[in-house]
Amino acid sequence: MLARPPSAPNPSAIPVPDATPATRQAFLSVKDAAEYIGLSPHTLYVWRHRRNGPPSFRMGPRGRVMYRIEALDAWIREQEQADSRSNTTLSPLDAAPQRRSDYATGA
Repeated sequence: MLARPPSAPNPSAIPVPDATPATRQAFLSVKDAAEYIGLSPHTLYVWRHRRNGPPSFRMGPRGRVMYRIEALDAWIREQEQADSRSNTTLSPLDAAPQRRSDYATGA
């Protein structure tokens, strides 16, 4: 599991209406989720609109957009695995060289 960055918000301080302490520790608002992963809230809203980025959902009678902390951590791990700089199995430097075919001769 990834360690929470030192500037991460305190999940128990997030005002979630009618929430139990366990709920407050498991979910983050857009603003707090953005701070947690080091992005702007606007970026998360745009990604949500485009249906990419970390998974989110609407909670409560007002339909507040929320993020599960465990889903944010999983999404971060997926990003690390998809990046060839942090996943050596994807590194183009380790791939066998490819040869171009000669279009003029058909070779």
